[in-house]
Amino acid sequence: MKLLVGLGNPGDQYEETRHNAGFIVLDEIQKELSFPEFQLNKKFEAEISEGNVDGEKIILIKPQTFMNLSGKSVASIMTFYKIPIEDLIVLHDDLDIKLGEFKISIDSSAAGHNGVTSIFETLGTQKIKRVRIGIEGAEKKLERQMSGSDFVLQKFSKEEFATIQKLSTEITKIL
Repeated sequence: MKLLVGLGNPGDQYEETRHNAGFIVLDEIQKELSFPEFQLNKKFEAEISEGNVDGEKIILIKPQTFMNLSGKSVASIMTFYKIPIEDLIVLHDDLDIKLGEFKISIDSSAAGHNGVTSIFETLGTQKIKRVRIGIEGAEKKLERQMSGSDFVLQKFSKEEFATIQKLSTEITKIL
């Protein structure tokens, strides 16, 4: 059994924002795998979709606790289903990676990402497989005149949003 967690913030005002790249890619993965629509599970404080791929159960979750408390939702699901840490994959935005690219990390720092920090602290380890989704490139860093925390709450342009959505095909292949 694998648990794929997309990080983001719940609520209409956060849809299509850079900080919700994890939600956006997970929505596309759900469609590619033909899994059922996400359903809110109040017990786990998450939207959940479950299915099977090649005989293995896969659970997709989007915590609804807001980014800074993501660990609470992730830990409750892992405990309930007895999912080992090596079967957890977290998808999240990363300011240091060019838009349209992603990197896989295991046992690396949260680099200031509060959702990742929450998961590390709640689970007591940073030995977690993460898919770091690029939301900015060097050209964007030169253009923006705002802090990283303000930038991640900005909405993607239509072209940027489509670029993020397309990453799901590549990411699904490596899961």
